[in-house]
Amino acid sequence: MVVVLLLAATVVTLVLRLNRESVSVPAPEIKVDTTSLVTAVKEAVDAQVQSSARGALEHNAKQADALLGQRGETLKEETKNLLRPISEQMNQLKESVGQLQSSYEKEQGTVSQLKESLVEQISGLQGVTTALAGALKSPSARGAWGENQLKNIIELSGMDEHCDFNLQHTARGDQGVQRPDVTVRLPGDAYLVVDSKVPLSAYLRMQEASDTEGRDAALDDHVRAVKSHVKSLADKKYWDLFPNAPDFVVMFVPGESFLADAARHDAGLVEESMRMRVLLASPTALMALLLAASRGWQTNQLAENARAVEQEGRELHQRVGKVLSAMSKTGRSLESATKAYNEMVGSVESRVMPSMRRLAEFGISSEALPDIPAIDSNPRQISSPELNSEDSKNS
Repeated sequence: MVVVLLLAATVVTLVLRLNRESVSVPAPEIKVDTTSLVTAVKEAVDAQVQSSARGALEHNAKQADALLGQRGETLKEETKNLLRPISEQMNQLKESVGQLQSSYEKEQGTVSQLKESLVEQISGLQGVTTALAGALKSPSARGAWGENQLKNIIELSGMDEHCDFNLQHTARGDQGVQRPDVTVRLPGDAYLVVDSKVPLSAYLRMQEASDTEGRDAALDDHVRAVKSHVKSLADKKYWDLFPNAPDFVVMFVPGESFLADAARHDAGLVEESMRMRVLLASPTALMALLLAASRGWQTNQLAENARAVEQEGRELHQRVGKVLSAMSKTGRSLESATKAYNEMVGSVESRVMPSMRRLAEFGISSEALPDIPAIDSNPRQISSPELNSEDSKNS
């Protein structure tokens, strides 16, 4: 830019000088083509400006390239530092994914084996269920199954030694001889009666029904059968036939669903049964009831053991007192014997031994007589206020 300005100033100066000379010297006229001169100067200035601009651009471009290169390296290094933790985490994630894939492949084989085993067990269970459903169609089989369920619950609750089955316990009432399925003996000579003859034919028909109407009709029959059996149990009045029995009888339902479906279908079934003094008990409820009775027997046994221990303690105390009294008397007797012995030793030493020594001096015997020592120790006295009171009683 400075060069361009200098050239422009030079051209202007030359033009002004030429104009002055042309005015002051009346010489022959010299025509100067100012237009061409200005054009030439302009072209020279433009060429110089373009060259300078091109140089400046090239220089700036080189500096920009250098700066961009340095900045790019810096950004590359900073980016690498920023991405290094992410790269490390990605590598760890890759390793974890590999381990998970390996574990999954190993467990896939185990799952397949478990699946096959589960399918076999389900098939076997279905067969057993089908066989059980077929067997329960027989009334005798249902009765045996219900009685077996009842026995299992009694054994699990630890009440088998306190329960009597129907072959062992009967009672006579207004309706003749009554024979409950189980009588549970409670502490205090009380009895709890349990009946397990629940009709299940209608419920089994409900399970086999294929439509909703058939299931509802069979369930209605099941509820009516349960209510009829509840009424027959209430009429037997077992609580009046056994001493100290609770004023209700337990009606055992051998399956949770048997009672749950009936109670769901008729919401007032349980309340109506309780009003008739019949307690509807599923296996879980009967287990809780028998566990409570077992706890009562344990408490009662603890109380009996405490009374027995108390009685044994009293007897032991009396016996030990008698032994100590005899020991005291023996000690006093030993003391009297020791005193008599010492008196006898003193009498022998003072009266017998001098005569025996004189006989030895007369030559009757040359054997020396042994010395008889006195007993200095006395029996240890038993100092006890109980013995003193016992001796005073005996004296």
